[in-house]
Parts: sequence; structure tokens; C-alpha cells
Amino acid sequence: QVQVVESGGGLVQPGGSLRLSCVASGSIFSIDAMEWYRQGPGKERELVAYITSRGSTNYLDSVKGRFTISRENAKNTVYLQMNSLKPEDTAVYYCNALVRPFISSPIPRNYWGQGTQVTVSP
Repeated sequence: QVQVVESGGGLVQPGGSLRLSCVASGSIFSIDAMEWYRQGPGKERELVAYITSRGSTNYLDSVKGRFTISRENAKNTVYLQMNSLKPEDTAVYYCNALVRPFISSPIPRNYWGQGTQVTVSP
């Protein structure tokens, strides 16, 4: 079994910052990539950022220059530093880890966290 747990959400004023953390634990041989998604009120879930095991990153256009994803491979942990937050960033943020549980796993499996609420409001 693999567990994914997010933390770091909360209430922040526009222009403020938050740092989200996500830790994957359990039966893990390797993690191909770790991703942050979000789902705002009445909206579909969208991919915010991802980072591969080699450190390649990609971002949703609306967060480029404001959000930074980073990873500590040895700790199976990914972070999302969010600066210059806007009300439209309000959402539940989910972490997804693409995990190979065993050395024999041919393809990675998706393991999702429960999400952490981020609210940007005056």
C-alpha cells in the first residue's frame, strides 16, 4: 500500500504565500513523477504543476512565475511554493504520486492524497 498525505493549506490574503507539502510512504520502489492538481468551486480538476524524478518541471500557464514545485527524492516529498496568491487560486489542492511499488512494476500507478484547502480572500 502507498499513502499520500498533503499539508500546508490554509487561509491567506491576496498577494500572500503558502507552501504545500506532500509525502508518499509505504511500498515504494520508485516514483516517476509527483504532481499537484487543484479543483476550485464549480470547476474541474486541473493539473497545476508536476516534477519528474530527474527534476523536469511543467506548470499551468496561470501559475507560471508565481508557483514553484520542488522535490526531495530521498524523502519521497514534493513541495509547492505559492507566491502572489490570487482569489482565483482558491481550491482544494491534491497531490498525485506516480509510483512503481515494486522493482517488477512495468508502469507506475497513481496514488492520490485527500487534498488540502487553500483559500485566498481579503
